[in-house]
Amino acid sequence: MAETWIILGATSSMARAFVRAVVTKGDGVVLAGRDMEDLEASAVDARLRGAPVAEAMRFDAREPESFEPILDRARALDGTVSVAVFVGSMPPQTDIDADPALVDGTVTASFTGPVRFLQAMAPLIEERGAGNVVGVGSVAGDRGRIGNYVYGSAKAGFHTYLAGLRNRLGRSGAHVVTVKPGFVDTAMTWGIEGMFLVASPDKVASDILKAVRKKRNVIYTPFFWLGIMTIIRHIPEPIFKKMKI
Repeated sequence: MAETWIILGATSSMARAFVRAVVTKGDGVVLAGRDMEDLEASAVDARLRGAPVAEAMRFDAREPESFEPILDRARALDGTVSVAVFVGSMPPQTDIDADPALVDGTVTASFTGPVRFLQAMAPLIEERGAGNVVGVGSVAGDRGRIGNYVYGSAKAGFHTYLAGLRNRLGRSGAHVVTVKPGFVDTAMTWGIEGMFLVASPDKVASDILKAVRKKRNVIYTPFFWLGIMTIIRHIPEPIFKKMKI
């Protein structure tokens, strides 16, 4: 059955790939982000691909006043309304170390803002008794590492929130999928040293859609990151704190 997806952070590479995937299966999309010119172009593309709903709306995770128009639009939509969260901010850890004020924006974009929006959406999803929430976290949230521990801690908090939201919404017939990507070829990861096994946005989008269809709770994408992170999580702390990973 077709549904309408509210895509937060719709200008990211992963979000674009996800939009193409859901439109292909006949769903509608409300594309939310900061670059309205880009979003409008994507909405036109989605309509040309046959999307029954394809609209662009402004969203900034750091500006709560931008949330209400999207929430109002969600309430006005017929049928099942779902949400996919692709927003986040990952300044280099060295920049945050030099300027601790960057912590606020990182945590707001990667945790506080998305959580505030989802809290406001939850009653509507419960009322409809259906729908999905896709929350894109990161393998960085599985363990605090010297290279990105502020971003990682924000994503760890987001993972925990999604687990609680899954418990809540599951009682009304909706479902929440936590997505933990490894390295993905996106603007956020461009130029980062030491990346390996980099996945394409299309591969990640395919994995997410499959997880939604199968009602998976937590996925790593690509799948081999589950093994990698299982090893990293089980390294004893006295050894781990001396490692540069």
